[in-house]
Amino acid sequence: MSRDPAPTRSQRVVVVLDNIRSLYNTGSILRTADASGVERVLLCGITPRPDQGGRQRRAIAKTALGAEDSVAWEYHADAATALRALAASGYHIAIVETSADAIDLFTWAPPWPLCLVFGHERHGVSPDLTPHVHSVIRGGPAGQGDRRT
Repeated sequence: MSRDPAPTRSQRVVVVLDNIRSLYNTGSILRTADASGVERVLLCGITPRPDQGGRQRRAIAKTALGAEDSVAWEYHADAATALRALAASGYHIAIVETSADAIDLFTWAPPWPLCLVFGHERHGVSPDLTPHVHSVIRGGPAGQGDRRT
């Protein structure tokens, strides 16, 4: 089986988690970030962190399967401040949402380097982040799993 070459320096991806509430979702995203070569994950607001104690660490580890130790992650109390810094460093900021106005992920040609922002499971990305966003993308059709309506 052939492997794709490693991403170039210009194809870097950072993931920002804006107020994700679930320990298991945080772990799952860390595991996915590890598998897909994400540069780092920024845990913002109420997003659980592996360094918050035994219960949190065990729950995150249950789904992260070691990625909590192998993926670079940082905590930022304020996602807007983190996005401003990423934009200033040249990152294209894209929110991943199930919005009717969002660009379909499978037809989108992302600019690099890229920052993908995922929001709260029920409420989505905080409205105060909108001024820092370049694109809104969706991974698929808004179906029954979209609980924000």
